[in-house]
Amino acid sequence: MKTKARLLMSLKIWAVIYPSITLFLFFFGQQLSSLPLYQRTFILTISLVPWMMFIGVPFLDLLIRRLSKNNMPK
Repeated sequence: MKTKARLLMSLKIWAVIYPSITLFLFFFGQQLSSLPLYQRTFILTISLVPWMMFIGVPFLDLLIRRLSKNNMPK
């Protein structure tokens, strides 16, 4: 059961981080391209890790709970 929970959590994290990174790079990639890789990585992670942990994943959890409630048999 622990493995299933970890797999589910990793899928949730991926579902939040993939579009977040994609949008971040779409909007800021060109401006950041002149920076060295380690600075770009730092800016990306310092921005997206808090977003993911405090907003993105909790929002996804809320969305999943609401969708689960709506699909429960009555």
